[in-house]
Amino acid sequence: MSENHPPCPKCSGAYTYEMGALLVCPECGHEWSPSDASADTGGDKVIRDAVGNVLADGDTVTVVKTLKVKGSPTGIKAGTKVRNIRLVDGVDGHDIDCKIDGFGAIQLKSSVVKKV
Repeated sequence: MSENHPPCPKCSGAYTYEMGALLVCPECGHEWSPSDASADTGGDKVIRDAVGNVLADGDTVTVVKTLKVKGSPTGIKAGTKVRNIRLVDGVDGHDIDCKIDGFGAIQLKSSVVKKV
């Protein structure tokens, strides 16, 4: 095998292989485009809000749609301001860890917030 493929960006596995136009990691099952791997500058994932603004730790965001929350009768209303967010690798795409005044600690998806 003369081809040298980059390691998996998700798990750093060394046994990646090419399948069509994608690179595949057999260890974790992650698939990505080789052009994405070459565009990766620092290994850090860029997280964007609902309108495409890049988010960073400590930003203030606004919830853009009303969210139903299990166990809460009211949920989180659209327009709720969330201060001092923290970006994390969460479960099911929940990549923002924050504390909402009057609600408590919660994880949100970046697709339901807008940077202020």
